[in-house]
Amino acid sequence: MPNLWARTRITLEMIKWEHSIFALPFALTAAILAAHGLPALRTLLWILVAMVSARSCAMAFNRWADADIDAANPRTRTRAIPAGLLSRQFVLGFTIVTAALFVAASAALNRLTLILSPFVLLVLLSYSYMKRITRWSHLVLGLALGLAPSAAWIAVRGSLDPRIIVLTAAVMLWVGGFDVLYACQDYEHDCEAGLQSLPRYLGISGAFWAARLMHAAMLGLLVWFGTLFHFQIAGWIGIAAVGALLAYEHSIVSPRDMRRLNAAFFTMNGVIAMVFLAFVAADLWMKS
Repeated sequence: MPNLWARTRITLEMIKWEHSIFALPFALTAAILAAHGLPALRTLLWILVAMVSARSCAMAFNRWADADIDAANPRTRTRAIPAGLLSRQFVLGFTIVTAALFVAASAALNRLTLILSPFVLLVLLSYSYMKRITRWSHLVLGLALGLAPSAAWIAVRGSLDPRIIVLTAAVMLWVGGFDVLYACQDYEHDCEAGLQSLPRYLGISGAFWAARLMHAAMLGLLVWFGTLFHFQIAGWIGIAAVGALLAYEHSIVSPRDMRRLNAAFFTMNGVIAMVFLAFVAADLWMKS
């Protein structure tokens, strides 16, 4: 049993489960909009379980599927599986357990979330193979996280409102954009290994421009989203704050200097998601 807990702890460190904060605030944004305030505590708790288990499942599967690729990449060869800290069998078992937990959480929410849960898992797990197939794998990752607000809306309402798909598209471009930036670190390895990515096809400078365009389009979608939900001053300030934070994120990295890429990728994106949730919640409170 101690060995099981030790391996589980290493797995949680490997998948960086705390980074569930990236998509969770957007899911909570959709949930409070769907409920016109705070949803029932039971619903919120099951949404949280579904979000964390879904991301944990996807990340563990990605590490399992990419173990050989990670071993060949100097940046990733110290990850738990290539380093011999975890077996592929244990990580696959963890993936199955978290997938089952996600389906159970979906079943606890409502019938439609249960019906859709296998399709969500298909999107989440398919990302792991997209880099072998298409240079647009970044947008598949974006879709995997972007499903969160639509899923949360369905969790609260039991149906889908087309307006929330605009937020799903915005999150898809937001995640896709910063994944393009993150992939710039592996430009040389991707070229040598024959893996697909936008940096490989556009070059580092071209990839930075692609990320900027994705984030500009994300802001445009957030403006559209704000009009659809009749944002007042707090909501518009929130969108402006997201724009300012994105601009800062792009200002601290460049094709010639990617030393602060981890700060831009991990820290700033968590802040962006939380800021958006806070201002939308304030906007909703001011309307009540």
